[in-house]
Amino acid sequence: MEVSKPYYAVIFTNKRTAGDNGYAQMAMKMEQLAREQNGFLDFESARDTLGISVSYWASLEAIANWKAQIDHQVAQKKGITDWYTWYKVRVCRVEREYEFTKA
Repeated sequence: MEVSKPYYAVIFTNKRTAGDNGYAQMAMKMEQLAREQNGFLDFESARDTLGISVSYWASLEAIANWKAQIDHQVAQKKGITDWYTWYKVRVCRVEREYEFTKA
């Protein structure tokens, strides 16, 4: 991801309920919808017993707009009622980054 800094990361850490209950389909839909939003930069996710999803945004305004997006609000409510036993959201400003790639 090549973007100018600073930018923002929304870190969504969670523990799931048992069963899918439509989660996988909604997760795919939300990722696609997020990618269509103004200010969206990238998305990364990993799940074992703890799920961690990180979305990257150009501004705090873009994050606020995503949180207010109507389909995303529906998914957030379903998360509370059907999909998560616990979650935490962190919004962070990314000042610098570096990476390694083995050739």
